[in-house]
Amino acid sequence: MTARRTPSRPARAVPAATASPRSPGRSRRVVTALVSMLAVLLATGCGSDSAAPPTPWHEGRIFLATGNTTGVYYQLGGGYADLISRYLPGYEARAEPTGASGENITRVTSGDMEIAFSLADTAADATAGRDAFQGRPQPIRALARVYSNYTHVLVRADARIKGLSDLRGKRVSTGSPRSGTDVIASRLLAAAGVDPERDVKRARLSLPETVARMRAGTLDALFFSGGLPTPGIADLLAAAPGKFRFLPIANLVEPLTAVYGPVYTTADLPAKAYGTSKAVPTVTVANMILVSADMPDQLAYDLTALLFAHQTELGAVHPEGRNFNRGGAANTDPIPLHPGASRFYQRG
Repeated sequence: MTARRTPSRPARAVPAATASPRSPGRSRRVVTALVSMLAVLLATGCGSDSAAPPTPWHEGRIFLATGNTTGVYYQLGGGYADLISRYLPGYEARAEPTGASGENITRVTSGDMEIAFSLADTAADATAGRDAFQGRPQPIRALARVYSNYTHVLVRADARIKGLSDLRGKRVSTGSPRSGTDVIASRLLAAAGVDPERDVKRARLSLPETVARMRAGTLDALFFSGGLPTPGIADLLAAAPGKFRFLPIANLVEPLTAVYGPVYTTADLPAKAYGTSKAVPTVTVANMILVSADMPDQLAYDLTALLFAHQTELGAVHPEGRNFNRGGAANTDPIPLHPGASRFYQRG
């Protein structure tokens, strides 16, 4: 799943709060760029009329900010990284596990990563400079709108929880800090009249940590926004048949839409996804593949083209790799399309 050729930059787990324009990734690139410029000047002469060859953008290395290791972002990110390394000459790529959407956006805009997977609601907040990005609009651009995430709200079957309002006083995981799951969990709880900070015993945990604690009986419920099937959720349900069940939450889409606009929709979480007895109505939100606004147009074009030229290979990595098409992928509003991606879609 990961790239066949491994870039030299070591994996780092940089908390979102510490990422900034002065991050190690950006600083290292600045130094590299200055050294490259000096080498060109020395080789060609400061007064020479000959053109210097361009330095590969970000030294030919592409890192993809994905999500938890048992989620769909990480699996598809690994597949996408492999496509880049195999089919995009001059570039090597690797997928990195992260805390997902919010952290991913921060790491791309800081220069620490080149590509980010993100939920559309978090990306919309980043573009507008609101909520977690209050007063700090992020210079992100979209390559594509891809598959939709389904909001999983899973509870202990013996916990007498019939709706989100019954989560008061319960131990609840709302996902990794600043992840898309964390955002939508807060909004859903508030829409149900539950204060996510005061009314529940909140734990902001990665999916692997959440699953371990659900198995141990130290959590009563979890939220997770992911594609179908999400490996961590599937493992939890398979290991303990009948011990957990999904809550229907589609009725909350109207208050969400009233506040946050049309980024939220509804769909049934199909019974076949996890082998449950019936489908469960839930809230969905689209996923975006994002890059920084300063990515070269041709690179953005090529990265977008790879998604469609080799979509069959992505689908072999995870079924959600098949669940987007060229017609819908360009519909990234309110996140602006990168000009290079826009040129690809306009190509006809």
